[in-house]
Amino acid sequence: MSILEIKDLTRRFGALTAVNGINVAVEEGEIFGLLGPNGAGKSTVLKMLTTLLPPTSGTAIVAGLDVVKQASKVRRVIGYVPQLLSADGGLTGYENLLIFSRLYDIPRAEREARIKYSLGMTGLEDAAGRLVSTYSGGMVRRLEIAQSMLHRPPVLILDEPTVGLDPVARSTVWEHIAQLKANYGTTIVLTTHYMEEADALCSRIAIMHLGNVAAIGTPEELKDSIGEGATLDQVFAHYAGAELEATGGSFREISRTRRTARRMG
Repeated sequence: MSILEIKDLTRRFGALTAVNGINVAVEEGEIFGLLGPNGAGKSTVLKMLTTLLPPTSGTAIVAGLDVVKQASKVRRVIGYVPQLLSADGGLTGYENLLIFSRLYDIPRAEREARIKYSLGMTGLEDAAGRLVSTYSGGMVRRLEIAQSMLHRPPVLILDEPTVGLDPVARSTVWEHIAQLKANYGTTIVLTTHYMEEADALCSRIAIMHLGNVAAIGTPEELKDSIGEGATLDQVFAHYAGAELEATGGSFREISRTRRTARRMG
């Protein structure tokens, strides 16, 4: 059953067509990867799915709700972790979660239990009372995932969830993403610059190029489409004609990295 249906979705900025009439369906409980070089249109797609940007034409239905006609209801059924930092470094981890619990209108009687559970799920119990500005990049990302899941949405949308993280931190975030799917049946849509991440996590992948979906399928189907023994890096280069990479660092460095990634699309 499709929990997300995109039909002829288009977004133009003046004469530039950033997303060109794409069609994608994501099944319930799936981890779906949206890959592409900078400027391919993947972040624009996510902005439309999260109601931050209206489509020029076409439709997107999330959990049975139209992103244009029912935008406020769509925001209730999704969790969203953007490229830009959504955690406040001047607050503790607990305080960040408390603010989000209020923003999501979680009943007062349930807030403490939800926050405690989220901290435990992401392995941040011991760091809950520390300022987020002292967190590593991986800890910040885990906190942001905890924030986005406080209201228990059926769909979680992650824009570059491991950008700026070192390999160990990336692996930890992967584990938490896989855990959400395995334990709660959460449908996850993510973008990533790491082909090994997409290969390990995603049940299906769409590769975007110049606003179009150039290829879609399981990682194995995509690899088989260009020849026996192919890697996902080779698939990406074949369909998108580019290679991507990212860097690592601390809270301050990851903030700078994400701002740069955002500007680049």
